[in-house]
Amino acid sequence: MSRRNPFDEIERMFDRMNDQFGRFNEMPVPATQSVSVDLADTEDSFEVTADLPGYDREEIDLSVADRTLRITAERDDSTEESDGDYLRRERHTRSVSRSLTLPERVEEGEASAAYTNGVLTVTLPKAASDSDSRSIDID
Repeated sequence: MSRRNPFDEIERMFDRMNDQFGRFNEMPVPATQSVSVDLADTEDSFEVTADLPGYDREEIDLSVADRTLRITAERDDSTEESDGDYLRRERHTRSVSRSLTLPERVEEGEASAAYTNGVLTVTLPKAASDSDSRSIDID
């Protein structure tokens, strides 16, 4: 008569749990990252170019005040998997941000921005005097 080892079933349960938790370790960790930018100084304006692939226009926020341009983008993703008795739901937030001090004051009211194919281009006309903060709409 053979006896069944009760620890065999426990070991199989741990193996299944490790397989499930191993999938979590493969997921990206939500974090805030910095945006790489290029700043071009033309005769009458500054042009800032930033790569923001994977973001929608509505997920990007721009503002300019006191010679500082702020770029932030945030995206929420969620996935759901069902495997027999298990249901796994993942929620991820990905965000990037960058504050850039401009070499000179700009006309905040005349700033413009465009977002095409994951590339954000912000044009900031140079100013001779101070002005208040202004949000920038993206075309």
